[in-house]
Amino acid sequence: MAGETVITVVGNLVADPELRFTPAGAGVAKFTVASTPRVFDRQTNEWKDGESLFLPCSVWRQQAEHAAESLQKGMRVIVQGRLKQRSYEDREGVKRTVFELDVEEVAPSLLRATAKVTKAAGQQRPEVQQARRQQGAASAEDPWVQGTSGTGRPTGGGWGQGSGGGDVDEPPF
Repeated sequence: MAGETVITVVGNLVADPELRFTPAGAGVAKFTVASTPRVFDRQTNEWKDGESLFLPCSVWRQQAEHAAESLQKGMRVIVQGRLKQRSYEDREGVKRTVFELDVEEVAPSLLRATAKVTKAAGQQRPEVQQARRQQGAASAEDPWVQGTSGTGRPTGGGWGQGSGGGDVDEPPF
């Protein structure tokens, strides 16, 4: 992708992401990020807002669904992607140019907020899924191969069941 302009923008969502699907079933979420610089005015000795940049963004496929589920109007986000320029003629015949961001990555900003991240089901590469299926059949005795509960600890013959000789919260080593 040589020659593409990749940028990172930090700003607030103007509205909730709008999720739609193509006829082929691919998800696309569209949203606008408003990025407003803060500048210090030495004459008045106070901070002032600069001119806001409103940047339309689109994110595709599974990440579009995740963005629509996770992000809300007003959230501060970090968006990275390829800047695209598109020209068109409006109804009055005036030529217009717009800039849009094809999003590669989007995340909530943790500057003034916290977030809990959960891995979406079925998001592993096919070769990783295949290896895990083969590994699961390999050893029912190994607590690291077995499934985990919501606590992240192995279920079944896992921690604190005689192998480590300690408290239930201790790992078996």
